[in-house]
Amino acid sequence: MSGTSALPAPRRFAWMLSPYALPLNALRILAKCALPLILCFSAGRLVRWALLLMAATISHGSWYQARLVVVMFLFTLVVMTSLATTVGMLYVIREALLETQARRAAGEAKESLPNALNRTALVFAGIYTTWGFVADDARDFAGIDIMRQPDRFVLDAGSGDDSGVARGLLNLDPKVSLVAMAAAYLVKWYFGRRHEAKEGRFSGVLATFGELAFAFYGLNAIAAAVGARSDWIGQRSVVAAWHDFAAKAEEGVPGWKQVSEWLSDVWPHVIDALAIPLAWLTVGILVYGAYAEDTRTTIRGTRLEQAAVHLGRTHNWTRLALAKLSAGWTARWIPLLNSLRLTVRGGAPLFGLFALCYVGLHIGGDYLIRAGRYLTASEEPYLWFATGEPVVYVADLIVTLVTMCLIAATFDLAATRRRLTGGTGERDRPVPSG
Repeated sequence: MSGTSALPAPRRFAWMLSPYALPLNALRILAKCALPLILCFSAGRLVRWALLLMAATISHGSWYQARLVVVMFLFTLVVMTSLATTVGMLYVIREALLETQARRAAGEAKESLPNALNRTALVFAGIYTTWGFVADDARDFAGIDIMRQPDRFVLDAGSGDDSGVARGLLNLDPKVSLVAMAAAYLVKWYFGRRHEAKEGRFSGVLATFGELAFAFYGLNAIAAAVGARSDWIGQRSVVAAWHDFAAKAEEGVPGWKQVSEWLSDVWPHVIDALAIPLAWLTVGILVYGAYAEDTRTTIRGTRLEQAAVHLGRTHNWTRLALAKLSAGWTARWIPLLNSLRLTVRGGAPLFGLFALCYVGLHIGGDYLIRAGRYLTASEEPYLWFATGEPVVYVADLIVTLVTMCLIAATFDLAATRRRLTGGTGERDRPVPSG
């Protein structure tokens, strides 16, 4: 059976494959899958807040350092909950995609959720920490702890004392951090090996947990070391030379100061408008299992393929050494490169409209929160304690649901257009192991 037989008649439904039909496709998916998306988001949000509340509660009392180890463990679970919620929401809407219907018609088996989690976990962790999404979790943790003990927090601010309020993620002793780092590294190493060998149903998820825990415990030790040596770092020759170069450039190069100031103002908007939408689109592509894990598929048709052929003729020791050196890079960035390649082949209009919709949706979410707070405002003191979180929940629910459908629709259009135009044959599409 042809891989395109499950698709609608081309002439009648040609508009569905236009990149400019992206918003309509996203709304079509949302209409079909609204209930499971709401349930998945609500369950993930409930678990996340329960873990944050538990961490804030545990962060005070006797055996303080032992408690903070548990707090960091729970905080890692918070990030893993975000992973499970995101992957789960993208997973439950996959059957509404035209690309999925074509795969089913071609005889491809349905992939399990654990396989999608395993494939996505490591890249998701990198995106989540690299682009600062983890900072939102840290702020929510501090906010919950302050809400539990506002009087102690106010006293600390006035006296300069440290009662530990809102500092459960910062006060871990560096020596304890190093011990916890070692344990987390062992977890990461063991399950990472199992994941590379495709052993264990949740090996990728557990390896990601170990990697995140290793990073979070390490932040405490690094922060202490940097804090103790901040003056020393500022006086190193490389840093001093860079500051001298920047000062001389401002004086001697016309327009240098204006250009650098303009770039510093524009660059954060470029990240928010292009890099972050592309990062989340990469997560969606990985969840759907398209062209994600086959290294040879990624480099096919590029100069890297010729280099790989040449490498295959080299000495065994050379191949072994290069494989060891590139193992970490391959596991993390080959899926990302593969996903970016699919996105580029989907066309500039498709990705441009996706980025525009993504940015507009999140700006609209900010205004929605502002409108909700305005409508629920009251002269009653402290009523915002009861109304604030429901307003944020509703706004986040709407923005997240539409964002997930937007990601799925973008992948669907890119993959379908690529397949129908002959960009992908059967040999290019790996069949998921699940």
